[in-house]
Amino acid sequence: MLRIDTDPSTWTIGTLENYIGGQYGQYGLSQPSKMPSYGYSLPASTCKVGSRLQKQPGTVCSGCYALKGRYVWETTLAAMQRRLDSLSKPLWVEVISELINRRAAQGHQYFRWHDSGDLQSVDHLRMIIAVCELTPGVRHWLPTREYRVVRDFVADGGNIPANLNIRLSAHKIGGFAPSFPALQGLVTVSTVSPKGDNEHAHACPAQHQDNSCGSCRACWDRGVDHVDYHLH
Repeated sequence: MLRIDTDPSTWTIGTLENYIGGQYGQYGLSQPSKMPSYGYSLPASTCKVGSRLQKQPGTVCSGCYALKGRYVWETTLAAMQRRLDSLSKPLWVEVISELINRRAAQGHQYFRWHDSGDLQSVDHLRMIIAVCELTPGVRHWLPTREYRVVRDFVADGGNIPANLNIRLSAHKIGGFAPSFPALQGLVTVSTVSPKGDNEHAHACPAQHQDNSCGSCRACWDRGVDHVDYHLH
């Protein structure tokens, strides 16, 4: 039973985890194996743009890693669905912010949004922005194919905090990086190449270090405008 106390700072980590989709104090936040951080994953089946791209050969989503392997285990799917459902809870922003700040105090100063899944709406992005503002000691990375959501947020006067790097992901393997004049200087981009050797971009080093970020933090760095990933 969740506490009815509306001050998440008084909650245990287990209670915080349960509120945002965990069960028995586990699986509230995801822990991507290659990342130096916690994350927050949603079902890949709920991606708006991604669900269409999954059916199109030659797109990054046509071979989506989040639709196979451990991502389709029953326990993983159930955890991601609980996280999705938790977005409608009234204290979601406050609770996940408290949990991220506590994990940061334990040494986890980086956070990835959606190692599976993507933005659901402009309101969803606003919620994430609010979390970033409440966790100033953490650097957040949000890769997304929901270009329109980001454009609509900015067009409506929304501000992207300095500790959040929104990285627009190219749709096609070997394709061009997305470019929107209205977002110039506000977001960064990424591409996927068969060999991960785009000469105009920072090459993700994971393929050379056991599929791990290692010491690299380029994805979180707003100063790294373009990251190119090796197709896997």
